[in-house]
Amino acid sequence: MTSYVDIDEDIDFGFDVDKLTLDLLNAVCYSEQCPYEACINVYVTHAETVRVYNREYRDKDTTTDVLSFPALEIRDGDFEGAVEVSDSPFDPESGELILGDIVINADRVYSQAEEYGHSILREFAFLCAHSLYHLCGYDHETGDESHIMEQKQEETLASLNITRDTHV
Repeated sequence: MTSYVDIDEDIDFGFDVDKLTLDLLNAVCYSEQCPYEACINVYVTHAETVRVYNREYRDKDTTTDVLSFPALEIRDGDFEGAVEVSDSPFDPESGELILGDIVINADRVYSQAEEYGHSILREFAFLCAHSLYHLCGYDHETGDESHIMEQKQEETLASLNITRDTHV
């Protein structure tokens, strides 16, 4: 498993973002029984850059906490069709399944951690796990979908001992 992380140089959360992102990728792929080694790209930036991405790729001229750009048409963690697409979904160098890209708004990581009364590490991990489940084909458009996705996110964080009481 590989996570390629790019962080704007003025952002420092005080923990190892590369390690945490890789741990989350491994935990999500394990929980979803992904039959492939996988890779993701993560970009941690500021609100205005996230707004530009949101406007450019989703036609929404607002900022948000995290954006997910799936590379595959996966539905509810079903990876069976991943190898059947016409363009290869695998990285030609590593052979890993490319799940997609994640863009995290660092400004929201800070503000939401304060708003919800937990650590910056916990908020970052929550947003990353949330986005990873989007890359695995989950959504939260209906109440049932939202419940399933929230449960999966919480189970993943708990498996890594990241709780609302986690401090960094």
